[in-house]
Amino acid sequence: QVQGRKRWHLFPPEDTSSLYPTRIPYEESSTFSSVNVVNPDLERFPRFHGARRHIVTLHPGEVLFVPRHWWHYVESLDPVTVSVNSWIELDDDDEARVGEALTRAVVCALKSADPSADIASWLNATEAGITSHETNLHYVNLAVQTCLGKLQSCSAKGRNPSARGSSAFSKKRKCGSGEGAEHSAATDTVRNLAEPKPALTTSIPFGPNLVPVVQEAAAAAQHRVSCTHRCSDVSLTNNLEANQSSGRMGCDCESTGVHRTVISTDELLNCLVHPDVISLMTEILLG
Repeated sequence: QVQGRKRWHLFPPEDTSSLYPTRIPYEESSTFSSVNVVNPDLERFPRFHGARRHIVTLHPGEVLFVPRHWWHYVESLDPVTVSVNSWIELDDDDEARVGEALTRAVVCALKSADPSADIASWLNATEAGITSHETNLHYVNLAVQTCLGKLQSCSAKGRNPSARGSSAFSKKRKCGSGEGAEHSAATDTVRNLAEPKPALTTSIPFGPNLVPVVQEAAAAAQHRVSCTHRCSDVSLTNNLEANQSSGRMGCDCESTGVHRTVISTDELLNCLVHPDVISLMTEILLG
């Protein structure tokens, strides 16, 4: 953080199902949440009540390390804030790019075929424009060939090619001002998406200049600080990704208890490009 303060709302990847992920509006490598995390509608998104929020305020001169796949929503607490972001390239980013190419192909294909869909309503402003199906299919083939090539290279060198990650939305870069959202890696077996996976426990040796970001409830118990900034006083610079949210359309069948027979294109897409579905498709293509 260079200038000003920013408040970060962080959620572990195990809470992905509680954040109601969506890829609409589409932005490369960004998964948004349908929930407004500052003022959530718990009737519409009841699972969010169980999400484990971690909050940290970043001051000038401080650095925040956000682990891979963690969801985050960022508020600017001062009129002027300046930050410098950096992303670390990892080995399984190649597989993640396969999943992203699949997502782009599916979203563009369905949305382009919907005559009632306004481009501005489903394509984020950070995207240059709609890519053709031929171009998207080329991206899929290129990503698959690159990933398989590296896996074969690892195998030839004696490394374990199966030790690759299985997430399809790993962020290789940041697009525009949107914060990076990532989600949990899919497992090899089918699991109940409504039930978050248990969090992994690791022991990290924190020193005098390295402190952990604790869960909201734990932080409040340790040190209660009154919030002097109401939501209306805060400049929201980003949406919660894996990221984000202004109450976009999500499937609220379970919250209302009413079974709807009309399914919108967005709701269909939320199923087809769900992180776990894309991860399974990626695994099949690379199988």
